[in-house]
Amino acid sequence: MIETVADLREHLQWAVELEHATLPPYLCALYSLDPGVNEDAVELVSSVFVEEMIHLSLAANLLNAVGGAPRLDTAEMLPRYPRLLPHGEVELELLPFGAAALEMFLRLEKPEAAGAPAEGDHYETIGQFYDAIEAGLRYLCDQLGEDQVFTGDPARQVTAGPFHHTDGKLGEVTDLKSALAALEEIVEQGEGTSSGAIWDGDGDFFHPDRDEVAHYYRFEELKLGRRYQRGDNPRSGPTGDPVVVDPAGIIPMQANPRPSEDPEIRKAQQAFDNTYCVVLYLLEQAFNGEPALIRDATRTMFALKANMLQLLALKEADGTTPGPTFAYVDPEDRT
Repeated sequence: MIETVADLREHLQWAVELEHATLPPYLCALYSLDPGVNEDAVELVSSVFVEEMIHLSLAANLLNAVGGAPRLDTAEMLPRYPRLLPHGEVELELLPFGAAALEMFLRLEKPEAAGAPAEGDHYETIGQFYDAIEAGLRYLCDQLGEDQVFTGDPARQVTAGPFHHTDGKLGEVTDLKSALAALEEIVEQGEGTSSGAIWDGDGDFFHPDRDEVAHYYRFEELKLGRRYQRGDNPRSGPTGDPVVVDPAGIIPMQANPRPSEDPEIRKAQQAFDNTYCVVLYLLEQAFNGEPALIRDATRTMFALKANMLQLLALKEADGTTPGPTFAYVDPEDRT
């Protein structure tokens, strides 16, 4: 149970780490897809990735709101994959898009069962972890008063939008009401609304005539090859338009890539790692008093895509396709 503000700050740093840990797997699946061949899959995975960036920013806003300082530019954020979700039970891997990646994403975004207990550590679902944070926030506000919990500088709050790929919102957190709204945004986009519906409460960015389904159900659409439509529910499954995935439009990247012995490939891997660590630096600075740098971090993501596509165009001596290692680069070694 979260019983002190220090406990709350620790758990919100874990939330930052949790949200960040999902980004490399989603990036590998996304960039292994040929957008000219697999438009539906690119649409769905890119929308999830952008919303995970929003969730990361909301977790940072929550931590800042209670007087914490989000940390991202550290070696601890980039352990070698496969790895467990921070303080959780789900194993994460770096995989190209495909059946194995989809099963991993479904485990990651799995909705919590009705009546499942809040779990602040060793949680089975992300929803249970955020339930523990919500309970801690409510308890501390009741015991201490909101003004003793929300002591952070409002100038450190990061807001942005509208976004490409999603109608999700990144708002500031300054009190209990806005904190609960941020938690609701994170959980509903991941697993659906609290009533057990598949929808996340937003419109579909790419298809304004549709409602948007939560992450878990977007991955079900890709697995089952069909869209959810109004009237569908978890029991019925998706009954809408087909979702087509062409295996010929998937780059067969190595699973959980390791540093290559090929000099050209290793140079490309290092370039990717360098850019990714610059993104972490910019995000940390944005969340620690320079909120305008969130735009620089977003722009640097485009360079990251270029690094990734250059890497995926290469071949190892055995004919396999290399991939990024997501290794941490010390600040003094970055270019």
